[in-house]
This record gives sequence, C-alpha cells and structure tokens, in this order.
Amino acid sequence: MDHRAGSAVFALLIGLLVAYLSYQWLTNPEGREERSLQIAVVESSRALIATVIDVETLEIVDPVSPDRKVGKVYVYPEGEGWAVSGYYRREEGDRWHPYLMLLRADHSLISLKLQDKSSQLLERAESDPLLEISP
Repeated sequence: MDHRAGSAVFALLIGLLVAYLSYQWLTNPEGREERSLQIAVVESSRALIATVIDVETLEIVDPVSPDRKVGKVYVYPEGEGWAVSGYYRREEGDRWHPYLMLLRADHSLISLKLQDKSSQLLERAESDPLLEISP
C-alpha cells in the first residue's frame, strides 16, 4: 500500500513540474521576439533572391515555409548578421536549387551561393562579387 501512495505522489510531483516548465516556456517573450526577427530576415531573403533570379514565377522553400520533402532549411544568427538557407525553382518541372544567403544585421546582402546551371545567372555571377554559382 505504501508503494502505491509513493508512486502517486511522485507522479503528481512530476506532473506539476512538467506543467510549470511548460507554462514558463509558453509565456517566455524571448522566443517570440527571436522568431519575429527570423521571419523578418527570411522575408528579406525572399525579396533578395527574387531580384537575383528575376523570373515571373518563383517557388521558394525556406524556414518560414519549409517542405521536408525538398530538404532541410534554416535561419540562424551568424556573427553580426544572419544565414538563411533554402531552395527555389522557377516552375513546376524545374528541379529545386539550393541556396545559402548571408545577410548583415540590416538585412543587406553579404553573399549568395546558388546551385544552378542557368546561363543568365552564370553571366551575372561573373560581374557580381556577392554572387557565387556552382553547377
């Protein structure tokens, strides 16, 4: 009988501890602030990659709209700026092209690395030091 009472008390204490820690995690404003910064960075990266690719239709998979079937994507602080990875394709039949973008704290471009065979992008990369294309 004592074993049952001890188990019940232990389970109750663990339940209360989990509830308390969950409440603290959900009400922590730091997580929401960091997420809003990440979303702003990703939205800036979308605009930047759209100007580089320069096509009418562009599908983007990034940390705000991930698609696990396409691949892993991330956004994280790096030094004084941010690193954003993702994938893009021009149309439904096109393959997904991975990219890695480094941004400053003000969301200006430091570098953009693409994996693409587009002759238009290869020509642009020759004159743009911020753009690196690999086939």
